[in-house]
Amino acid sequence: MIIDAHQHVWNPATAPYPWLTGLDPIDREMALAEVLPAMRAAGVKATVLVQAEDNAPDTANMLREADKHSEVVGVVAWVPLDQPDEAHRMLTDLGTDPRVVGVRTLLHANPDPDWVLRTEVDEGLSVLASQGLTFDYVTGDPAALAHLPGISQRHPDLSIVIDHLGKPPVGADRSEWRRLIEAAAENPRVFAKLSGLYASSGPLDGWTLDEIRPIVDDALEIFGPERLMVGSDWPIAVLAGGYERTMAAILELAGGNADLLGGTAARFYRLDPALLAAAGKDPQ
Repeated sequence: MIIDAHQHVWNPATAPYPWLTGLDPIDREMALAEVLPAMRAAGVKATVLVQAEDNAPDTANMLREADKHSEVVGVVAWVPLDQPDEAHRMLTDLGTDPRVVGVRTLLHANPDPDWVLRTEVDEGLSVLASQGLTFDYVTGDPAALAHLPGISQRHPDLSIVIDHLGKPPVGADRSEWRRLIEAAAENPRVFAKLSGLYASSGPLDGWTLDEIRPIVDDALEIFGPERLMVGSDWPIAVLAGGYERTMAAILELAGGNADLLGGTAARFYRLDPALLAAAGKDPQ
């Protein structure tokens, strides 16, 4: 089963998304129904929805979409990691839903590049580990990967997935990115997503398959397929050429590997077998 391990949905009418303002043509409600035909055409049976803003209404919107569509087998929610007690309370409530599999916060949008190292955030990460939830680690550039070895050392039981391979410089020198991600990957509980591999400068759709291929080859060498998963990054993918183009490229590079296509995502997020079975049924 092909699992798209990184998709978003959002609705500006029910939750604020400050970063989305003016980002045409996706500065509007983006619901899963809109992309389902493209998913099915690509052979994608299931998806993991990932938070798109640091607020609870965004999580609520993802869960409403999950209620509508059996294709949603996982939800990566938001909780305030810098408020450990509140994070614990929210996760206790969210934990009753088997679709909630992890947490993410927009680290790359925080004005403090070292926010994730704060003592109170460290306590919040301990809450995640204690509840068996995963942490999606999102970066705006490779520099933030430098924090991961320390986080891994302080939280040896926390499973972490690096979104978008930590934003390698597509079409440019990637030696520093490779050094940083190799260090992060020394922890066997650190995984990564083959997603969001767009042009590093200019329009997001200015990438080519030949520019992405060596980055994926590096990732396979560093992590192995058993710690990598594919993701479309839709609706951001709309700006990068569309779901069809971005997912086709990733699937071609995955080469039919069962781990990349879904096995890794199912293991990492500990996706519910019943939810996977429901997603695998052909739509009526």
